[in-house]
Amino acid sequence: MDEAVRPAGEGRPSDDDERLRGSNQAGLRAHNERAVLSLIRRHGELAKSEIARLSGLSPQTASVIMRSLENDGLVLPGEPRRGRVGQPSVPMRLNPDGAFSLGLKLGRRTSEMVLMDFVGRVRESRAILYRFPRYAEVLAFVTDAADALRATLPPLLRRRLSGLGVGLPFELWAWGEAHGAPPGEMEEWRRPDFAGELERATGEAVFLANDVTAACGAEQAFGTGVSSHYVYFFVGAFVGGGIVIDGSLVSGRTGNAGALGSMLVPAREGRQRQLVHVASIHVLERLLEEAGRSGVELWRKDADWSDLGVHLDAWIAIAAEGLAHAIAGAVAVYDFEKAVIDGSFPAGVRRRLTEATADALARLDLQGLPPVAVAEGTIGRSAREVGSASLPFFAKFLLDHRVLLAER
Repeated sequence: MDEAVRPAGEGRPSDDDERLRGSNQAGLRAHNERAVLSLIRRHGELAKSEIARLSGLSPQTASVIMRSLENDGLVLPGEPRRGRVGQPSVPMRLNPDGAFSLGLKLGRRTSEMVLMDFVGRVRESRAILYRFPRYAEVLAFVTDAADALRATLPPLLRRRLSGLGVGLPFELWAWGEAHGAPPGEMEEWRRPDFAGELERATGEAVFLANDVTAACGAEQAFGTGVSSHYVYFFVGAFVGGGIVIDGSLVSGRTGNAGALGSMLVPAREGRQRQLVHVASIHVLERLLEEAGRSGVELWRKDADWSDLGVHLDAWIAIAAEGLAHAIAGAVAVYDFEKAVIDGSFPAGVRRRLTEATADALARLDLQGLPPVAVAEGTIGRSAREVGSASLPFFAKFLLDHRVLLAER
């Protein structure tokens, strides 16, 4: 089993650290409880007999664990199922109020913090919009938003907060001019202990991940698309990606697997450019500003983009061509079943971009490559926030580490 995930700033376990190893009674119990919670999360609800069969635990052990989880408020009984003989079985499901988490998406144009319950439902949110992220402004927003979101819970449920998950672009200070930031303004994000400052500001344990890694993890953990092998694109201010193989999000040797925004793709001016300069929303923002229009509305969650007309049409054509070449390159390396596209745009735009990408891919020379479907993501604009909020749950309650943490 992989090394246990841990909050940012916590030291690497020593050789005799038995947390989640199953090498003593307490460790075994923790492991088995996480295994049971993970199974229930995947299946929605399970009876004790099904849990014993799927986990390999004895029926008696499964019953003991279920009683413990029910006493802790993490699971709830469902409606009894009556069979032909014997007592009816009672399926168990996760208790939405069993645990809560805060999730922060720190973006290049917006930051948003959500309060999420144990079944992945966002209860409340707070957001801030800016031209580029200023360190002090973002830290003040995080402090105020955490207080406001905690206050929406009754006092007893506040004790069930599991921590703050944070999804942010690694090397946020890069491409500062593309943010519209003055030279050197983004350098303040090089501070070495951002997670520590967040912990002190919010009083919560902090768990870090790349923002698009978190989005891909949300798709894998909470999405409705069924696939164990796919390449994932999230189109935000800058496009990024993730890789899922055998149902697990792959981090790679250096933690940078799925850096799809850096893939070289043909550009219309006859040279190659990185995908980030072709299929990102900042490209559409620039098109609008060159036409004398403001791009601010692109970043509002309630914006429907219906009045963007020919500018949106042009951007979709450019982005789809770039995404198609990136998909072809990815499939040449690994035989993915699907390419999943999601992003910070309305569902109708996502559908158009997905369809245009599939059409562009069909026009490429794919001889020798396996067929790959192009599909819409199922989480939508909130994928990065949901993925970030899931980080504390994966660290504290679940075994299937679909979202991979980064050390501080």
